Amino acid sequence: MSLIIPANYHLKLLPETTEVAIKLIKEAFQERLSRALRLRRVTAPLFVLSGTGLNDDLNGVESPVAFPIQCMNNRRAEVVHSLAKWKRAKLGAYAIPAGYGLYTDMNAIRACEELDNLHSLYVDQWDWERTITVADRTLDYLKRTVRQIYTALRETEEMVFEQFPHITPVLPDEVTFVHAEELLQQYPDLTAKEREAEAARRYGAVFIIGIGGELSNGEPHDGRAPDYDDWSTPNGEGHKGLNGDLILWNPVLDIPFELSSMGIRVDEEALRRQLKLRHCEDRLQLNFHRQLLAGEMPPSIGGGIGQSRLCMFLLQKAHIGEVQASIWPEEQIAACRQHGILLM
Repeated sequence: MSLIIPANYHLKLLPETTEVAIKLIKEAFQERLSRALRLRRVTAPLFVLSGTGLNDDLNGVESPVAFPIQCMNNRRAEVVHSLAKWKRAKLGAYAIPAGYGLYTDMNAIRACEELDNLHSLYVDQWDWERTITVADRTLDYLKRTVRQIYTALRETEEMVFEQFPHITPVLPDEVTFVHAEELLQQYPDLTAKEREAEAARRYGAVFIIGIGGELSNGEPHDGRAPDYDDWSTPNGEGHKGLNGDLILWNPVLDIPFELSSMGIRVDEEALRRQLKLRHCEDRLQLNFHRQLLAGEMPPSIGGGIGQSRLCMFLLQKAHIGEVQASIWPEEQIAACRQHGILLM
């Protein structure tokens, strides 16, 4: 995505006030999220050892930032991409029962990102994971969880309005659910991203189910690694997949705005199936995957929610650099400044 400069953009909060608002949003939302899903806060790693299978490869192709550890015979460590598998292992280590879970602040470096209004080298999100029962591995359970998260979003948006009445709410009352295959059938001549845009524009907030699984055109709606979200299990509605992305319509930029990726995690059968589909069966020898196949990982649901993205959306900012300190190309900084977009 190239840089977008909205017409007639103006700051709704000065940088100093923005800093105050960021703190309010982060504190308010994580309190609502933890209460809604019954989560406890835990401390998370910035990096993990290479070769353990704990790091996530997102779409399956991203390379992590890595470095040698001198005092460990130069064994390599990797900055985390996300904590999907680490969190599931932690649920088991802490013996957290079904219906309860954990959340943490996840910080990552994604050196291959194209830098624009939404994408930064620095990633900050709330990573959360909740223990479930085998009987909870259903689309209904997924939808119920998404609705709980969406309620927390809307409550936080209302809090922003109470503090800053000139920032009026834009989220619809409810989130709409649609499968990626249904979007393909509705808009067969559009690309996946164009279909996403049509759905977000129409509904305001949409949860697209089945991200990662192959659709009837032979392609997935979007990439998803094969060893955490379950995108291949039949879900009882004539489609496959127990995962998805929460997409909002961003009226400032006039584009779809991905806020969260989440899903019910793979069981033993789905793990084997998805690794085979992605020709990644060699991962079955990694520690995490061996433990899962041995029944040592609890069934779970989890995801990530962008912290800076949430602040950007709720404060109606045009660039993620207005709510996050990172590195940007000089020409992007200059173009933004020329149009009143002040990057940190």
